[in-house]
Amino acid sequence: MKTLTVGGVEFNVHLMVVIVLITILPMLDWYGHSPVRWVLNGLGVEGVSHVKAYDRIVYYLFVPLLVILLWGERPSAYGFQLGHWREGLVWTAVGCLGMSLILWFLARGGTMQSYYVARAPQSVGGILYGTAVDLFGWEFIWRGFALFALAKVLGAGPAIWIQAIPFAFMHLGKPEVETLSTIFGGAAFAFVAWRTNSFVYPFLIHWYIASFTQLIASGRL
Repeated sequence: MKTLTVGGVEFNVHLMVVIVLITILPMLDWYGHSPVRWVLNGLGVEGVSHVKAYDRIVYYLFVPLLVILLWGERPSAYGFQLGHWREGLVWTAVGCLGMSLILWFLARGGTMQSYYVARAPQSVGGILYGTAVDLFGWEFIWRGFALFALAKVLGAGPAIWIQAIPFAFMHLGKPEVETLSTIFGGAAFAFVAWRTNSFVYPFLIHWYIASFTQLIASGRL
């Protein structure tokens, strides 16, 4: 990786880019800057659903992939592959089963239920599709781009925990019990990604958890 020295201090350029992107992109997302809406408005297209999810594909998948390609590297070096799929399927099954037992009771009342009832799409298909699109890029930027880039410089252990920090802060505004758990959930997802050399399996687990939560909270299960 290239380095830059300023005032006698050496900076890893790739690491700087990663840290800036995983800080700025969520801010743009939070403040409602919508590249997809901008394109749709330019084309005069209205009534498109899941625009927020499509924005996150742009921010959290397309932008990191573009950076990786500009660096002259392969996306597979950042977990964009199936990796160790046999182990990945085991982790996916264990994660989904374990979280099902917890969420079956947790999402049926209190703030979890009231939060997701107000936000879940009306149809089961809408929940599954919208959640998948929303989380695919989200998982890549944390459990792919950030994790593997940080690990190259800092090692896997620190990278697993550091990438979970912005991931946890992105849950502010959600039910407290969910938000407080995300530092551990983010680290667990990253551990699975590192073990399998792929962000796909954390994505599948996260997709299941988010969809299952909405289905329970909205009374569809």
